[in-house]
Amino acid sequence: MTDASISLSEAAARRINDLAKDGGRPLMLRVAVSAGGCSGFQYEFDLVEEAEAEAQDLVLERDGARALIDQVSMLLLKGSEIDFVDELVGAQFRVRNPNAKSSCGCGVSFSL
Repeated sequence: MTDASISLSEAAARRINDLAKDGGRPLMLRVAVSAGGCSGFQYEFDLVEEAEAEAQDLVLERDGARALIDQVSMLLLKGSEIDFVDELVGAQFRVRNPNAKSSCGCGVSFSL
């Protein structure tokens, strides 16, 4: 399943490809939203080697990199961009979510 309303940035695609190259195996970024965190919802990122056969994940592709998003999370991420930032305070995947009304200082949790 594909949906152009959620995108993968060039920086995120480059980082996924770098991690796969360093690990010597194909990797995909799984992005999910779960209840919790200091603002109500939190983003979860995981590297996986393959998609779950029974899952109907949204598959984002850019420059050979792939990210997977489950259907429930897809609703909360509509219009978002999955990005990778490398700043003085650290490097991490980040979601630029236009649906979030507020987020915590770490950028991992948000509220609607």
